Formats: sequence, C-alpha cells, structure tokens
Amino acid sequence: MRVFCGRANPTTGSMEWLEEDEHYDYNQEIARSSYADMLHDKDRNIKYYQGIRAAVSRVKDRGQKALVLDIGTGTGLLSMMAVTAGADFCYAIEVFKPMADAAVKIVEKNGFSDKIKVINKHSTEVTVGPDGDMPCRANILITELFDTELIGEGALPSYEHAHSHLVQENCEAVPHRATVYAQLVESRRMWSWNKLFPIRVQTSRGEQVIIPPLELERCPGAPSVYDIQLNQVLPTDFTVLSDVLPMFSVDFSKQVSSSAACYSRQFEPLASGRAQVVLSWWDIEMDPEGKIKCTMAPFWAQSDPKELQWRDHWMQCVYFLPQEEPVIQGSALCLVAHHDDYCVWYSLQRTSPEKNGSIHQGRPVCDCQAHLLWNRPRFGEINDQDRTDQYIQALRTVLKSDSVCLCVSDGSLLSMLAHHLGAEQVFTIESSAASHRLMKKIFKANHLEDKINIIEKRPELLTSADLEGKKPNPFDALVLLLALVARSLSSWGSRSSPLACCHGTTCSSGTCGPPWTSTWGLAPWCCPRLPRCMLWSWSSGWVSVKAVPSSQDLWRIRSPCGDCEGFDVHIMDDMIKRALDFKESKEAEPHPLWEYPCHSLSEPWQILTFDFRQPVPPQPVRAEGSIELRRPGRSHGVVLWMEYHLTQDSTVSTGLLKPAENKEDCCWNPHCKQAVYFFSSTLDPRAPLGGSRTVSYAVEFHPDTGDITMDFTLSDALDDGH
Repeated sequence: MRVFCGRANPTTGSMEWLEEDEHYDYNQEIARSSYADMLHDKDRNIKYYQGIRAAVSRVKDRGQKALVLDIGTGTGLLSMMAVTAGADFCYAIEVFKPMADAAVKIVEKNGFSDKIKVINKHSTEVTVGPDGDMPCRANILITELFDTELIGEGALPSYEHAHSHLVQENCEAVPHRATVYAQLVESRRMWSWNKLFPIRVQTSRGEQVIIPPLELERCPGAPSVYDIQLNQVLPTDFTVLSDVLPMFSVDFSKQVSSSAACYSRQFEPLASGRAQVVLSWWDIEMDPEGKIKCTMAPFWAQSDPKELQWRDHWMQCVYFLPQEEPVIQGSALCLVAHHDDYCVWYSLQRTSPEKNGSIHQGRPVCDCQAHLLWNRPRFGEINDQDRTDQYIQALRTVLKSDSVCLCVSDGSLLSMLAHHLGAEQVFTIESSAASHRLMKKIFKANHLEDKINIIEKRPELLTSADLEGKKPNPFDALVLLLALVARSLSSWGSRSSPLACCHGTTCSSGTCGPPWTSTWGLAPWCCPRLPRCMLWSWSSGWVSVKAVPSSQDLWRIRSPCGDCEGFDVHIMDDMIKRALDFKESKEAEPHPLWEYPCHSLSEPWQILTFDFRQPVPPQPVRAEGSIELRRPGRSHGVVLWMEYHLTQDSTVSTGLLKPAENKEDCCWNPHCKQAVYFFSSTLDPRAPLGGSRTVSYAVEFHPDTGDITMDFTLSDALDDGH
C-alpha cells in the first residue's frame, strides 16, 4: 500500500503530493521523536524510579496488591521500574503503535512479560471489567504526559478520565504533584519576538522611520507559548520585575479537572519598568512529602546551578502579555495565570482580583494578521536593525534612479526600503491573502499605499502585464529582483508554530526543510516557471553553503541509549535507527543552535557556491572532499548554513555571526535555524577519541528540484596503542 504526502516544492513553494511508503508517517514521527532525549535525562529517570519505589512501598505497607496503570509508557521503562520495585502487575498504555510494538519487545527482552501488559490504545478507550483491558481499577497511577507547558499534551483530560474510570479513589500517583512558576520581566529582546518595532532608514532626504500600524501595536498577539532553552538567554537581556511566583499546582493523586480556570498571585514589583514578558516553568514532586523533586527552573532560579540537568524534551516557557504595562517598584499588582485543557496564558491585574476562577479571560487571539504570518524568530529578524542596515547598504549599491523593483515578499518590508532609497517603481508579490492584508495595513500606516504596488499571486504565475505601472513601458527600466534579499533564510520553522515557514509564510504541510529547500531560497535563479521575458538584475550576487563540524549537547536527542537505569532498551535504539535510515540519503535537521552551546572543531569551509550572475547549470552540481578536525573535542555532527552575499561588501549569514575561536561557544544567528547533520556512527559518547580525525563529504545540488543531498562521514584513525 502506498500513501501520498504533501511536500512544499523547494523551488516554487507550491504544494505537491508525492507517493510514499505506507510507513512513511510512522518513520517520520519516530525519527523526530524525543524518546532518546528522555531516556538520557538521568535526573528524570532517577527521580521517577525513587518516586515509584516509594509509591509501591506505601501500597504494600497497607497490605494491598500494587496494581499499576502507566499512561504513555513509551519504551515501557517506568512499568519495568514499577515491577522491579515490587508491583504485582502493570498495565502499560501506549497509543502510538510502533512504540507499543517496541515496548512489547523491550518488556519481553527484560523478562517482564508475565507482569506487564502493553495496551495499544488511547487511555480514554481502555476498558475495565472481567472482559476489559484491565480486570479492575489500578491503585498506582504513573504517567509522563508532560510537555514544556506541562499541560500541552493533554495531561489534564487524560488524568480526569483516568480518575473517573481507571484508578481507585485516592490512588498513589507518580508524580504526585506539579507546580507552575512564573516571573515577570522587562526585555526588549524578547518583546521583539512579539511586536514590530519602528525601523529606521537613512536616506538622502534624512532619516525615514517605518512605523507599525496601531492594529499591530494593540493586538494581544498569538496565543501559543514560545518554548526555548531559557538558560541561553543572557541575564543582561532582561530586567527582573518580580520574584519567582508559584502560580498553581495540580494534585495528580486526586480527581483532576480539565475545565478552564485561573489563579492570581499578588506581588510587589522589585523594580520599576515595563511589564512585557512572563517567564514560566514547572516542577514535579514524585512523593506526597515533596522530598523527590524534578525541576525545570532556569539556572538563576536553582539553589545549585551546577546540578543543572541538560534536557531538550522539557524546556522553559516565554509568554507575552497582551500589552506592555508600566509598573512601579513596591506598588502591588496581581499576575494571573489562565489555562484551559491544553494551554496556559497570563495577564496582569492592577486591582485585587476576585476569588480564583471568577476572573477567567479567554485566550488572546491575533487580530492583526502579523502573528499569523510571522513566527517569533521572524519578528526578531525584522526588528534586527543591524540586519536591516546590511540590506540598506546593499540596496544603495545596486539601486539606480530608474530602477523598477520587484520584491518577492510574503511579509517582507524590503519593498519599503527600496522605495525610501529612491526606486522609481516598487512592486511586491504577496501570494497569500494574509500577507496581502498585512502589507496593506503597514503601507497605509506609512502613507505608502499609493507608492508600492501589491501583486497577489504566486511568483511563477507572474506575467509582464503585472508590472505595467506608471511607466509606459516597464522594460525600458531595469527590473531589480529583490527575492533573495527579501527572503534570505529566516526562522525556518518554529517549535510552537509549526505552520510558520522559513520566511514567515504559511506552509500547509506544517513542515519546513533546510535553508536551500525553503521557498525562494534558490528559486529566482533556478525556477523554470519564472517568466524570462523581463530583464533581471540580481540584487544578490551569490550564495554559499557553509559547514563546520561541531561538538554539542544536542547530540543526545539522536544518541542511542543502550541500557537505561539497568534496563535494556536497545530495541528502541534500533527502531529509531531504522526510521532515520528509512530514506536513501540522510537529511540534515533544523535546530536553533543559539539555544545549544557548541564548539567548532575546524574552521568553517565553503561547500557550494551559487552565482546568480551565471545561468543555471543544466546538470547537478557536486562537491566532495574532506576536512581535518584540528581542534580537540568529540564531533557529533556537521552544521550547515547559507550566506547571502548581497554585494561585494554586504553579507548576511544565517549561521555563524563571527569567527569561532578554539574552546569558545559558537555565535549563531538567533533568528534562524541551522541545519544539523548528525553522525550516526559516533553518537555513542563512549567511543574512543582518536588521533587524526577527518570529515569526508559528498554534497550535490539538483537544479531541477532545488534540493541538496548530502553525506558526511567521520573517520577516526586511532593512534597506536588506543
């Protein structure tokens, strides 16, 4: 059986349906899962094991059989811990069939098949009774249903149903309790991920300022959380306005409600400033006494930052208030946490709120279009004045008095830069209705609605008639194509906004590829459907793909686990490896590396160059060779990115922003995701370091599709005696 999967054509950006194997979706899900990262989380594993032992002991001390319900068992690890701790029987629920099948094999391999029953169902479909999945209700409830936001994976509805139908009243629960914490801060950097700032343009007529429409300033923003590695945000990037406030707790041993609710905490601001952002995280207590605790707190909120556990499956949350509000040091305020069954959001109250639950407000909803079109990194990129100045410098170099500029946009402000810098005519292509509406609002706010012409159609459908404007014959002038300037790699997807594509456009497939496969990454140069009846002058001279081998914590998300807390989980490792090897060629994965400190093990090297002043090559372009790793450290993979050489003197990098010195953390572009190619052969941290280490590569660009295929191999010629 074959299935069809939607794929955004990297050249045209249009959706195409490709025939895939029937197990394609399963393999994609497994390959991109966080199972390995969770099992590498030593702190999590130890705390769960301790909590499970204590819960089983409490039940046994009451003279009862220990009957365990494990919801979301995954590999079956927690169920095996429970049986090892003395549980009489365990019912392990796993809805994802490939994982459930793997759990059955893992349980069998570890010798627990007689005491663990894996049930491949959603927990709400599990039946209890003589003919049911479970003969009776359990008296111990074990779960790991949490995401960075705690409740985003449906933990509350699952617990609510379990207490009503699957477990005994006042059962033991591991974890026993969760508490959500929040801290109010002022942060221009983080606020730039949510609002459009004024953009300054120096022209021959003086400084021009592009201002956001009032509708954008008043918009409450997107309702989704922005989950990041908050430990990588510098303390100098924000001002703390409140203490860490415990906002609400959930007791998992009692009946849980998934109904909407809110919780307020009164506080006195620690400093005067503008309340903009709420930083939030949670901890879980594995026992009723709260002696066994696992916390997601960032380093500044931990008693011993040296014990900080690196993890990627749970991070911290950034929430944006609907509007920034001035606060005065010592003047009491109330921070309010709202939640429904899946989401959390925050508001600030100046008066003493009523009893919890009576001031609940609905989730904020974007009504300006910008938060639907631009994801968080894209907001940050547009607000980056240094990046804007690079484009201004490049445009000054190529613009002439009679230039006619065509900006392939979908939400880019470069058409406004071209106008302010003196272009005679400016056209901008907004292929989506959302970007069309947004740009009309921005143009109107800046009195440019009659100065910039919007074309609402897909770029490959453009005709010469679309450029007819003030000049009788537009081809008398040079058409300056701003596509690459406008769309040089942006945020390349987002954790919390999967529909936000690399440049702020929407992608119906919900997936995003590497920089070279992103919409319009290389399209103006190689797309055969673009009209050739016009005289193009490329504002971007050439683009290069660069790479550097690196050593990083991020390898844990793909590293095999082998044994975990004494249990053999090699079967899961093999399953993930098969999923990663499902396609003929391995792919690089998108990751925002500014959140993951890493070291470069060599100088960056240039793999491919695309010269837009030359015709598209008729055949694939291949590059191969090797690079020696001259710096100490274990290489876990290769990082790739693109550099856009706008002019001879202006370059925009989507990767490294400055040379990476030996033993220093790499400085990555924070507005983009970089491509990470993991070495499958060296993910095992126990592998020995060698003497002469090289990375061999073979990379090929396919002009007919715009794709780049690649293969990197790490070789380690061991020294004698090793």
